[in-house]
Amino acid sequence: MSAAAPLALPLRPPAHQVSPRAVRWWQLRALLTLVVLTGPQLVVLVLSADDAPGWLVATSVATAVIVLAYGVVVPPLLYRIHRWEVTPEAVYTMSGWLVREWRIAPISRVQTVDTEHGPLQQLLKLASVTVTTASARGPVKIRGLDERGAAELARVLTETTQATPGDAT
Repeated sequence: MSAAAPLALPLRPPAHQVSPRAVRWWQLRALLTLVVLTGPQLVVLVLSADDAPGWLVATSVATAVIVLAYGVVVPPLLYRIHRWEVTPEAVYTMSGWLVREWRIAPISRVQTVDTEHGPLQQLLKLASVTVTTASARGPVKIRGLDERGAAELARVLTETTQATPGDAT
């Protein structure tokens, strides 16, 4: 009895970009990070007023500059890099700006498809789709999709996986 040869999936950049609103989402997340990192420092500076150590002022300013620079520079890069595509054979994703991750998940290995809408995503009408596979590497995530597009993607993936032979293991 011979086993069927595994399907060779082409390694190529995925065709679709995430929603342009994802740039604003990533910027708002950077702004929240700025508040979380500098907020306590600013409280200490205000409470200590005249006795504030110079190093605390320097670290507060450095933190603010770094996080603001990140919020200006990185989100447009993420938008250009984050890509996704679903074909009858596989789910393709590419993400990351510092460490790039390129993933291909064969449709026959898909176990579940989930959508997620965090508070900022809801505000911007965005969603994330998580495709759980029978892989030790973990789920494939597509973040920053238009919420209607994410719902349609989840529907199409569910229908495609149900129609695809295989046991998802």
